Amino acid sequence: MESPLEDITVIEIDNFVASPSAAAILADLGARVIKIEPLAGDPWRGLSRPTKNDDLSEALKQLDLQFDVDNRGKESIAVALDQPEGVDLVHKLIAKADIFMCNLLINRQEKFGLDPETLLELKPNLVHATLTGYGTSGPDAWRPGYDVTAFFGRSGLYDAQREGEDGIVPMARPAQGDHTTGLAFVSAILAALRLAEKSGEGQVVETSLYETAVWTQASDYAVTAVDHAPVRRRARKELLAITGNRFPCGDGKWVVFNMMPDTAYWAPMCRAIGIGELIDDERFADSRSRYRNMAELIDLIDAALAKKPRDDWGKIFDKAGLIWGPVLGLHEVVQDPHAIELGMFPKMEHPDAGAYTTVNIPMRFARAKVGPRSPAPGIGEHTDSVLAEFGFSEEEINSMLEAKTIGSGERA
Repeated sequence: MESPLEDITVIEIDNFVASPSAAAILADLGARVIKIEPLAGDPWRGLSRPTKNDDLSEALKQLDLQFDVDNRGKESIAVALDQPEGVDLVHKLIAKADIFMCNLLINRQEKFGLDPETLLELKPNLVHATLTGYGTSGPDAWRPGYDVTAFFGRSGLYDAQREGEDGIVPMARPAQGDHTTGLAFVSAILAALRLAEKSGEGQVVETSLYETAVWTQASDYAVTAVDHAPVRRRARKELLAITGNRFPCGDGKWVVFNMMPDTAYWAPMCRAIGIGELIDDERFADSRSRYRNMAELIDLIDAALAKKPRDDWGKIFDKAGLIWGPVLGLHEVVQDPHAIELGMFPKMEHPDAGAYTTVNIPMRFARAKVGPRSPAPGIGEHTDSVLAEFGFSEEEINSMLEAKTIGSGERA
């Protein structure tokens, strides 16, 4: 089977997670992705959480798994962009590529000759793609951004997730905003690529952590952008419907219900969890009454659900036709039979560490080859082979190595 992007070459200059994650998706879709790193490597290298399973091999324990998932399937060359020779080298690579992608602020793009105007002169039909924290224009375009600051903080997402008006700001898990923005970046790049292929003219596209985060909250902003009213942050005992709430079970694990309208599900829910006597209780006679007495009602349901563990309740909920979901821990998701059936955690093969599990992109094709292809490269692992393929002589490569314009490394 063919891969969707198997004839596309991508040059990538970025670091950490958001833009590299988009390039990893392009590699999974079949593109040839050449990652240009500084001689010391992407600073995201080496920051993975250590594995905690003592049964794993020492080689697998040493594998940089978090870096790997966002850089798999790529080739790496190490180039010193602070040298004119390094910039010239990169320009020659870009001139033969289809896509250039980066997470450099505009002033740094201009400093290194990687801005759209310069690169479109080299390759008129190039797709030039930029991912930043806040965009390339506007009063804060200069500001560096990470997902916790630009995606979760500035966008209103952290504030909206607080539990009640006085709740603390929650902490996001690593790179959630980065990976979400990476998906938006991929969408923009593929749309631009189609235009470039149709017209023969280059395209300049961008996205940002800030803009993507706002889009993820579009249902709220559809109203807030009109009335400018703050969103009410509701604690669990202040939600509008009892059938759309979260509850702890007897083993400390939680379930979440989302059954609307509550008038249709109130009685079936009560019967399922063994509190059928509340159906006709005048305190909870209708939706308004249940809302006014939400705190008392939640205490009653909490007490009922405390009698069984989560998974036992799940069987009862399914039999009763309730709409619910288990609140799984990350360690449970990787063993979830449904996740396994969907191929969400495929196996990869590392030349030193052997077989290991990775994370699939959220795309499945019936008639195309899509998915992880090879582990992340070491710093400059492909410098010599890529430059030779792009027309550099052995003498030129050795000269640049001696001048520390490039670095040539081995697999990490």
